[in-house]
Order: sequence, then C-alpha cells, then structure tokens
Amino acid sequence: MNYNYPNGKKPQQKSINRANLGMTLESDIEVTNQYYLEKGIAVIYKKPTPVQVVSVSYPARNKAKITEAYYKTPSTTDFNGIYRGFYIDFDAKETKSKTSIPLKNIHEHQIEHLKRITDAGGIGFLIVYFQAYGEYYYLPFDVLYDHYQDSLKDGRKSIAYDTFKQEAFLVKFGFNPRLDYLKVIDEYVIPGLLKARACR
Repeated sequence: MNYNYPNGKKPQQKSINRANLGMTLESDIEVTNQYYLEKGIAVIYKKPTPVQVVSVSYPARNKAKITEAYYKTPSTTDFNGIYRGFYIDFDAKETKSKTSIPLKNIHEHQIEHLKRITDAGGIGFLIVYFQAYGEYYYLPFDVLYDHYQDSLKDGRKSIAYDTFKQEAFLVKFGFNPRLDYLKVIDEYVIPGLLKARACR
C-alpha cells in the first residue's frame, strides 16, 4: 500500500470519452464557444437557421401566431465571430467513412461564401469529425478550395482521409475548452496573416 496519498489509494486517472457525453459536433463547438466567450477569449456564435414563414393567424388584434413555417437551406455557414481582430467564419461537418468525406456534404454556396471571407482577409475553414477514428480536423479553406477545384476538373467525389492527415490540423478533444480550434488558428493561421499584412 502506498501511503503517499491521503486515503492510501492512488487516484484513478479518468480519460475523456466523447461517446459518453452524448454531444453532437455542433453542440461540442457551441460549448467550446461558450467557454471562449466566458473567458473573454473570442466572440463566436452559431448562426440561426433561416425560417420561411408561410402562414400566420391573428387570433386577436395584437397577437400573431405562426401556423406554418419551413426551415430554409442555410445560405452560408454555421458559425461566425471575431478573434484577435480577425473575422472568423466556419462550418462543421462529420463523416462515418474511414477513408474520406464526400464533397456533396459541402455545399457550393458554402464554398463560395468562405472564398469571399478569405478574399476579404477573414479566416474561413471547416471543422471535420471522422467518427470512425474519433478525430477532429481543422481544414483550412485553401485546402478545401483546391480539392473543390480539382473535383470540377476530374469529377473527384471526396476529400481523402490521408489529405486530412497531411494538410489539415488535428484539433484535440478535451474538457475545457471541448475543441480548442483557436489553438490551431493561433499557431498556424494568424502568424501568416499578420506577416501578409506587414508586407502590404
């Protein structure tokens, strides 16, 4: 028995198991963003889903009640905000495949939107979750755009898992923050943007 511990027993190490948390990828990101907000690190929110109102009833003169409405296809991406003076805009995607993420999961209007963001000096990217490996990746927009352009030329249908291993950045899953994607931006994205600004 080791008496170096208060009760004579060594405390057990608890590993974080995402499967036991019952969270979706978007929920994990929202929890992360809430942590960033509370700590004064960044202000990043999930965009509301656009709704098309079809019918409204007026049971009383000063009361209106929506009786029929439909979710519209989002015109851009899921999340946006500001960090260290940079505008951030990104979407969350997940795949059950062990080998790739289908490009059909990434809509053309989202790619066009992210291109406008990056062309204007903002930071655009995807967070992609490979369920089979329990791995999260920060996929820079330029990598996504290159593969999208290639797909238009050769009919490619997906982005290979190997591409994520080689050209994307692993985002570690933890407790607080849950998915610290801003660490990737700090280390790999902002230094290049600051250098580009200095050269103007």
